This record gives sequence, C-alpha cells and structure tokens, in this order.
Amino acid sequence: MRAQEIREFFLHFFEKRGHRIVQSSSLIPKDDPTLLFTNAGMNQFKNVFLGLEKREYKRAVSIQKCLRVSGKHNDLEQVGKTRKHHTFFEMLGNFSFGDYFKKEAIEYAWKLLVRELKLEESKIYITIYEKDEEAYRIWNNEIGIPSEKIIRLGKKDNFWAMGDTGPCGPCSEIHYDLGEDIEKGDPRYLIEKGSDRFLELWNLVFMEFVVDESGKMSSLPSPSIDTGMGLERLAIVLQNKKSTYETDLFYPLIEAVCELTSREYPSNADDDISIRVIADHLRAITFLIGDGVIPSNEGRGYVLRRIIRRAFRHGKFLGLEEPFLYKLTGLVVDIMKEAYPELISASNYISKVCHSEEERFNITLSAGMKYFEEFAEEAIQTGNKVIPGEQVFKLYDTFGFPIDLTRELAEEKGLQIDEEGFKKELHLQRERARSAWKGSVQQIQKKKFEEIKNVKVKFSGYETDKISNVRIVAIFKAEERVNSLRGGEEGEIVLEETPFYPEGGGQVGDTGQIRGEHFTGVVEDTYSPFSGMIVHKVSILAGEVKEGDRVEAMVDSRRRKSISLNHTSTHLLHAALRNVLGEHVKQSGSLVAPDRLRFDFTHFAPLSKKEINKIESIVNEKIREDLKVEIRTVPFEEGLKEGAIAIFEEKYGDIVRMVKIGDYSKELCGGIHVNSTGEIGFFKIISEKSIAAGMRRIEALTGERALDYIQKEEEILHDIEGLLSRPKEELISQIKDLLQSVKELKKENEALRQKIALEKAFKELDKVKSVKGVNFIAQKVEGISRAELRNLADKIKEKIKPGVVILGTKQDNKAFLVVSISRDLTDRLNANNLVKQISAIIKGGGGGRADFAEAGGSKPELLEKALSQSFEIVKNSL
Repeated sequence: MRAQEIREFFLHFFEKRGHRIVQSSSLIPKDDPTLLFTNAGMNQFKNVFLGLEKREYKRAVSIQKCLRVSGKHNDLEQVGKTRKHHTFFEMLGNFSFGDYFKKEAIEYAWKLLVRELKLEESKIYITIYEKDEEAYRIWNNEIGIPSEKIIRLGKKDNFWAMGDTGPCGPCSEIHYDLGEDIEKGDPRYLIEKGSDRFLELWNLVFMEFVVDESGKMSSLPSPSIDTGMGLERLAIVLQNKKSTYETDLFYPLIEAVCELTSREYPSNADDDISIRVIADHLRAITFLIGDGVIPSNEGRGYVLRRIIRRAFRHGKFLGLEEPFLYKLTGLVVDIMKEAYPELISASNYISKVCHSEEERFNITLSAGMKYFEEFAEEAIQTGNKVIPGEQVFKLYDTFGFPIDLTRELAEEKGLQIDEEGFKKELHLQRERARSAWKGSVQQIQKKKFEEIKNVKVKFSGYETDKISNVRIVAIFKAEERVNSLRGGEEGEIVLEETPFYPEGGGQVGDTGQIRGEHFTGVVEDTYSPFSGMIVHKVSILAGEVKEGDRVEAMVDSRRRKSISLNHTSTHLLHAALRNVLGEHVKQSGSLVAPDRLRFDFTHFAPLSKKEINKIESIVNEKIREDLKVEIRTVPFEEGLKEGAIAIFEEKYGDIVRMVKIGDYSKELCGGIHVNSTGEIGFFKIISEKSIAAGMRRIEALTGERALDYIQKEEEILHDIEGLLSRPKEELISQIKDLLQSVKELKKENEALRQKIALEKAFKELDKVKSVKGVNFIAQKVEGISRAELRNLADKIKEKIKPGVVILGTKQDNKAFLVVSISRDLTDRLNANNLVKQISAIIKGGGGGRADFAEAGGSKPELLEKALSQSFEIVKNSL
C-alpha cells in the first residue's frame, strides 16, 4: 500500500465513523508560544482540549505535518542512527472532544490495524499505564490480548500531560514486532529500551484528569481522546520493510543521494548514516521553507539553518564539495505533491532558498576551520589541552560545526572539548530562540481570562460600528479582575457583544469609545487572547465604570475606513504579485494599519522598477474597475476547493469568511473590507526591500495618504526645478551634466593636490637617507586622500629606487600609513612586516603585499613619532 493510499484509507476509516476530516495546520503553530514547531496532531486542537474553544464537531481526524527538533521532543541527534527517528514526519490522529473514550478508542485502533489493514495479531504488543485497570481490562477481556503481551509501565513512559497544569491522563501504546533477526531478547526489555525490533505504531492518550496550579489532580467532566500514529512507521509494516528509509516516502531520496555520491546503500555504517540523514533532512528543509521559514540566526530560522548545514556536512562526508541539497528538494515535492499540492508552486522558491544557504555555509565552513585551528593552538599553548565551551559553541553557532565534528577534530590534535560549557551556551541560545518570537504575552493573557473562558463575545463589527445597551461582562486592571475602574485609570473591559475588531490577520485592533451613564472611556486597542474572547484596552476619562453596567460602544469609523482601504488593497497586491512574479509568492506577514499597509512575501530576488510599476498599475486598474467585494461564510474545505488562498500563519475555524474581489482575488480572511474597490481611490508603493534571504517587503499607501505622498513628491520636484532653473522635463539631463561637472572638478582637484604634494615631497628628497645600499625617506603629507597617498608613495619610490618610502597622513581623527618598497628589494625587506611594526606605534594595524602595505591607527597624535622611528625599524630589518 502506497503512502498516499495509507493516508486516504486512514481518513476515510474515521470519516465513516462520524469524524470530521481536518486539514493539517502549518508547521508554524498559531498563537502557541510554548512551541517552536507543530510537533503533534493535537497542537491545533489544544484550545479545544483546554476548554477555551468549541468546534461544531466532537470527533476529528487529521494527518498533521510535524517537526521534532527542539525541546523535550527532539529527535535530531537520533536521525540516521535508527530505523525510525525523523525530524519531519506525518502524524495520523483521531480525536474525541468529550464524546467517546477508552473503549471506543481502543476498538477503533484494533479494528483499523488488524481487521482492516490486516496486521498480524501475533506481532502486536501493548503498553499501558501501570495503574490503568480499565485499559488493561479492555485490551485483555474485550480485545483478547494475552496478559503476557500487555506491559505495564510507569508515569515516565505511559502517562501524558499537556504541561505542568491542564489536561492529562494515562496512555496506551501499540507496538509491532519486526522480527528477531533485528534483535533477540525479552519483548518487555526491548520495548523499554527502544529497540529497533519493536515499532511504536500508535499512542492512544486518554485525557481524563486535570491538574491545577497546586498540583492537585481531579477528573475531567468530559474525558477526551488524543491519538497519534506515525505514517512513516505504519508504512514500514504495510510495505513489508524493516526501516522507514526503505518505504516509498524515503527510498527515492536514498537512490538520488547514492546517484550523486556514487555510493551503494546499504554499504558501510558511516556512509549509510550520512545518506539517511540527508534523506530525512531534505524533507524537513522542503516543508519548513514551504511553510514560510527562512534561514536566520534566531527562532525557527535558526533551526532550519542547522538542518540545512547538518545535511550539507553529511554530504561533505560523502565527497560532495559543492551545494547539492537544492537539487533534491524538487524530488521531495514530487513524492509529497499528492498530499500537499501547495508544494508544487513553491518548488522553485524552496530550491533557491536552500541553494543560497548551502553556498553561505560552504564559505563559512572554510572560515570556521581557521577559527578551529586558532582555538586548538590556544589550547595547546596554554597546556590545558581543552577547547573552552564558548569556543566550541562559536564554531557550532557561527560556522555550523556540530559538536561531534569539533570533538573529532580536537581528538586528532590530542585535545578535548569542554562539553559542559558548550551545553551551557547551547541552553542560553535555545532560551534566546524561544523568546525570539511574539507569544509569551499571549500565554499570560490566556491565563488571566481563564475564569471567564466560557464567555463567548458576540462580534457585530461586520454589520455596524456602534451598538448600545450592551453589558460589561468583566473588568481587569493589570493581571487582576476588578469590579470597577475610575477616571484616570487604565484597564481592560470585556463586553457581551462588541463592534470592535480585535487585532488579527495583520489588521490592527479597532479604537474608539465606550461610555455609559456614569463614565466615558477611550478604547486604545482591541485584541483576542483566544477564540471567542474580545478584550478592549481602555483609559477612563471621567466617572466610574462597573462590571454589569450597560454601555454604548462606538468604533472610530474614520480610522476603520482607512484600515479597510488598506486591507482590501493587500488582497489586490497579493494577487498582483502572484500574477507578475509567479505563484510561488506567498504572504508571510502583513500589517494593515490606518496610515499604511505592509506586505511580506516569499520571493528570492529584488523587484525591478519595471515589476514594481506593473504591480502598482494592476492594483490601480482593479481600483478603477470598481470591483465588487463579496464576502461569504463557507466551510473551510469548501473555501479551499473554490480556490481561495489561505495564509499559512493564520489559524482558521471550520466556518470561514471568503473575501472575493470581482474575479481577480479570492482569499480566506476575517478582516474589515470596503464594499467595492473604487472606494480605495488610489494605491502607491513607497518601498520594496529585503527583510531576510528569500523574503521581501512592500510598503504602500492608499486613498488620501497616497495622494498626500504624491503631492509631497511633486513639491520636492517643484523645488528642484526652482533651484536648477529648469523645467522638470529637463531635470534628468541637467543633473547628469552637473554630476559630470562635479566629477571632472574632483578629478582636477585631486590632480592639483597630487601635484602640490609631489612638488613638496620632491623638495624634501635631500632628506633621503641611505643604509646598506637602500635609500629611505619618511614624510608626513597633509590635505590628500588615502588613494592619493598611495599614488604619491609610488611616484617618490620611482625617484629614489632602490628604496623604501613611508608616508603618513591624518584624516577624521585617525592616522594612516603607507609603505612602498622597490620590487628588487623584496628579498631583503617586506612592506607587510614593516607596516605592522610601524602602525603599532599609532595603535593600529594593517597589511598588504611584500612591496606595498598600508595601515590605520586610532592615535593620530603619534604619527610623527611613528615616522621618526620608522628608519630604525627599516634599518633593523635589513
């Protein structure tokens, strides 16, 4: 059974049993600061399990893209060494939100694996939590698993918790025996130690308890089910293989790597590990870049950079000296395109981002070796024979040297490395990475609103910007819930219904007023800490507001109108970018504010002026066409089927708003929009720049602000016309003429300064000294540039050869030196060595060739001293 057939079979099995098929979320978790990457199928349902969010279904099934490379779920170091560990993998899962529980979850798993997929019953072993008698009874009595095949394990192995607090419960794992030819021994012992012989196929988590902040555990009122089974592991069994790398998900990649490296697989242990690492990492690289991650030095980009560099290094082990991963990302797309068709349009972009990072690492690897040699020499000279942890981490962090590579290089020189010091630095780096993205504040906010989590605020902002007689549900001051706020105080108010749009999807939160019979308050921002909750940040101007008061809520309608112009314009811009640049363009971030819009997107090259003009023209053309903006609510899957674009970083519910602009643009979006594009008036791009490798940013203005921008540009142009006394049609040619004149005058000025300096220098030739048949002169020169100083030195050298010329000048509170030596003297003197000795006097340094070198220093007041001592330095060098 092919991997795609397994996916389809799994989904349909549960769909027939009342489960809603839910699409995989992005590898980038939405609104979950506790995670760098999605690492389990339940991540996208976390708020449902916590009771913070409700769905219209109680049963779900999904195939979730997952990545485990950090935190406690970190399989990176095991990849390639075992038959079953991976960075990127797909998790098959079925979920129950207070519906069915243990009995049904176990029965579904058994029926799918044994009755439907025909796995051999005799090869199945079960682990359960040691105190879970109910699970034991179901497996033993109802399913018929012999007691000797039901293994009781402790809390460490078979009890799952979402965190220190929250839902938790025992779990039961289904293991499959791949055969004694892999490893002989007692099944319990082999399962506990993680032997490759036993494959942990499926983990069934029974969420039946909740832990509070005091550590007290109590029963959940509605127990739930969370299960996870690795597609790659199930494929081993169904395709009758011994390793995930032999399945159709990996083997084409293994073959491609072997073809590139002229290696056989399997052959020897070291080569086989490198081949498997490359095959695994290629999948992670492709999906990470496809989901919008780009290599960087922090957060998720840092992890991607590590993965690319790790795979590249393993290519080096196999004899590949040049970038090669980028050639194979397209093969990953080809293998996975049935399940993830969005990869197809991004394939070229993924390859380019990967190639760029490989080239960068190829350069830094060489540079890193130079640093390693320096660190090793330091360790040898000090006699410690240990390379410090900070230096090991520098090689790891800056140059991508994994610790095992540094260890091997050190051992070759009879050295050790400070692994504890390295681990300390690594821990600090991980903490920096974890705090490198927005989210920690949101987590605090969620806890603050825990006691009113069942309140579902009605949002009426699509229909109106003003409502009356609405009740205040709760008031907060700082982190505490309070009964009231008085004039001069700031806090947060939750209403039972609100027209205020909360920040989300790139759109800023609404501002405005909330007022009642006894108070007036200004709404300074609006946000949503979790689905269904809308919070207003307020400043009370006068009076007192109390919980339970009936109030009037009014959005700043003029500000909202400006926001709506910019939001609809981002949709037009997105469509125009895809039209002009290609379908690989994906939105990767945006800001929709009243005064401007900012749009971040994936693209590998700077936009030309012609491309920018074309994009701008298309958007304005659609504005002039006054296209109708139609908004419908549709099921998420239906929206995708209709061709609507979903943004990878957003989290969508089951029912979504689809924004359609004529026949030109169709996106899933919850924001505020105009009724027709003509309302926008005018669109103007004011900047386009790179924000990271493979990521571009456009900033633009609309409506009145776009007009203001053009008028200011016109004013500047008008002022230039006045200064140059030329009409604007002639300004370009006039400026070109002026620039040419300036260039010629600079050239004349430079020649004149050179002539004056040369004449002055030639008058000093009677001061030339001679030592051991070598002529020597050292002079301070004023009023010339460094380039002119070099030319002057060469001309004087021609006059006194064979000789040594040393010239110095002062500029911008710094001193500069040049040393020029006749070529026929370079066997006796070296300009590079001389300049280093002389520049030390002016507290500087430099270098160059044997016949010419230059240097700078931070102590210009010591220039004369350096020049006067230079004769002795030359004399001693002969």
